[in-house]
Amino acid sequence: MLREDIKPRAYQSAIAETAAQHNTLVVLPTGMGKTLIAELVLERRLSQYPGGKALILAPTRPLVQQHCNTFKEELELEDEEIAMFTGTVKPEKRAQQWKRARIIFSTPQGLENDILGNRITLSDVVLLVVDEAHRAVGDYAYVFIAERYRKQASHERILALTASPGSDKESIERVCTNLGIEEIEVRTAQSPDVQEYIQAIDVTHVTVKMPKEFRGLHSTLQELFTDIISRARAMGALNKQAFTNKTTLLKAQAALHASAARGQKDYGTLKTMSLLAEALKVQHAIELIETQGVTALNAYLDKLEQEAARGQSKAVKNLVANPLFAEARRKSAQLKAAAIEHPKLRAVKKLLLQERYANPDCKVILFTQYRDQAVTVKAALDSVMVTNKIFVGQAKKGETGMSQKEQRAILEGFRAGEFTCLIATSVAEEGLDIPKVDLVVFYEPVPSAIRTVQRRGRTGRLERGRVVMLVTDKTKDSAYRWVAHHKERRMYRALKEVRAALKKGAFSAPAIEQSPRPKHPVRITADHREKASGVLKELVNLGATLTLEQLATGDYHLSDRVVVEYKRVPDFVDSIIDGRLLSQLRALRSYPRALIIVEGDEDLFAQRNMHPNAILGMLATISVNYNIPLLFTRTPRETAALLFLIAQREQTEGREHYAPRTQKPMTLTELQEFIVSSLPGVGGSLAKALLEHCGSVRAVMNASAEELQAVEKIGQKKAKEIQETLTARYERAR
Repeated sequence: MLREDIKPRAYQSAIAETAAQHNTLVVLPTGMGKTLIAELVLERRLSQYPGGKALILAPTRPLVQQHCNTFKEELELEDEEIAMFTGTVKPEKRAQQWKRARIIFSTPQGLENDILGNRITLSDVVLLVVDEAHRAVGDYAYVFIAERYRKQASHERILALTASPGSDKESIERVCTNLGIEEIEVRTAQSPDVQEYIQAIDVTHVTVKMPKEFRGLHSTLQELFTDIISRARAMGALNKQAFTNKTTLLKAQAALHASAARGQKDYGTLKTMSLLAEALKVQHAIELIETQGVTALNAYLDKLEQEAARGQSKAVKNLVANPLFAEARRKSAQLKAAAIEHPKLRAVKKLLLQERYANPDCKVILFTQYRDQAVTVKAALDSVMVTNKIFVGQAKKGETGMSQKEQRAILEGFRAGEFTCLIATSVAEEGLDIPKVDLVVFYEPVPSAIRTVQRRGRTGRLERGRVVMLVTDKTKDSAYRWVAHHKERRMYRALKEVRAALKKGAFSAPAIEQSPRPKHPVRITADHREKASGVLKELVNLGATLTLEQLATGDYHLSDRVVVEYKRVPDFVDSIIDGRLLSQLRALRSYPRALIIVEGDEDLFAQRNMHPNAILGMLATISVNYNIPLLFTRTPRETAALLFLIAQREQTEGREHYAPRTQKPMTLTELQEFIVSSLPGVGGSLAKALLEHCGSVRAVMNASAEELQAVEKIGQKKAKEIQETLTARYERAR
């Protein structure tokens, strides 16, 4: 399968041998051929299991496309054997592609939706490749997919690839646990079997001083920060000896939020929470003036003023109203008007002009944290005639972004040497194959071992590489530089410890327990917008067969007659305030059995600033006026268990088939069924029976009680309810 002219290196063959026999985490410097290792393992597994499939996951679509292209070039495969899943392909078409293909490339998010929607099964996948495996933590889709794969696969094998799995033992163990890792293969620049292939990377730190013109503004922001922290400590809810770095403030804020959620909403707690929110925003402003410059700071201060004007946050309103904020705003505007730039911009222009002079065909990647700063850097390079392009991710809220087509065009242009410098945000840190990059510039250090390793790995692939890191002296830059350095050293120590523990059997990924399958299929239709809740994954683990639709009413349909509106505690209170809940209640009333499930362990009466009587009044309205039961659960697992139990009972009493009311009936027949199914006690299957018996929607509506009872499963009571609904005088709800 592998092309004859491709010869694996000794370490690649050795790692592939291990990975073919065990679920393996491969930690290898960027540019050392992790993809070829995956190809070697894939070739062996598909040869061993001729009817099996291989699934290759990568976190971004450009990276998925890159892997697909590489595998096509290096493996002798027919086009029909390969499929690439993207969001542009309809789910039904992806299901067809899955059945046909032997090798599938996908982002985890898209594949997760197909698994949840019961469109594919992983049972015949004999190799799961997880690229950038350090992401397999928390709620990231890798975790769910690996769990489902380990439950479904007949011949399980997982190959996890990364250059940096985490900066501490606990993080690495979490990745190993989530992916069922049995072996770890690590190579560093010092490993004997890779040394001859490693290209040296020269790392230089260019230190600049913050301009004296910035000092007045910097001093005002520091004074503002000190004032806010002093008031927070005076409230008594913040340790007076605690450090005031970002990590400490975030932890203190999280602890206060947890207390408030449990009902401890005294003035001191609430005021301190607000003050800490102010302090964090000022701290970010200080970091911007220290490490980015006036343009970035002005954009941020503008944003805060706009938020204050809209009244989005009390903390922001208080901050903007502070006289010291007004003074900082004035000084920042003056500096911008005077066009005083951060010395990093001068350093970047000088550095790239020197690089281009030494090598007119050089390729440079410049990483910056912020999209706004990328625009500023571009203008600086344009001013000295250094050709460049900005490369950012897809659009985020309130920001501009790039389509995949635009990203692909820019990368192709950079590879072809059409411009000198690629100005990139974090989207370019992971995996993108740009063979010859002469220089990587960090506009600022990042306090992350993973991101530092990823950025640095963009150079030194085919020949000696260079990295230049810009550092503003005596600022956060200096601290972040050393934080990343120490985290990286800890990472390799931790890897050795986890690897040794795996070999000794002192640590191992837990075996996946197979969920008991229900005797009868339990079908649940869920609104596709509920994917982020965690409930859908728990339902799948329980053995439910899910269908994802855009539902007109409710979030879960459990049978013809049972519909469930699902809310988290904060959203439940928000929906009372904004009026959504009343309109949802009116829609739910069209079902014979409607439920509301409220999930979370937060105090219902401690949310927002709503009077408890208002919440009690709504609870009474739901129960008495609308006759809708209100159930409370603590976790997504409890919610899923409750939904599954109700659906199981409903669907084993002669109601196995039902049709949910989706947002837009597409055909005349569907529209007719939709209208009739809205009658009380009438779901999808009864609607069909009524229409077949009566002949039309009008005939159903005009039918007498006796005619209605001629249809199976419509008794005297149900016929009476339908008649009353059709003939009762309409009275608008007040």
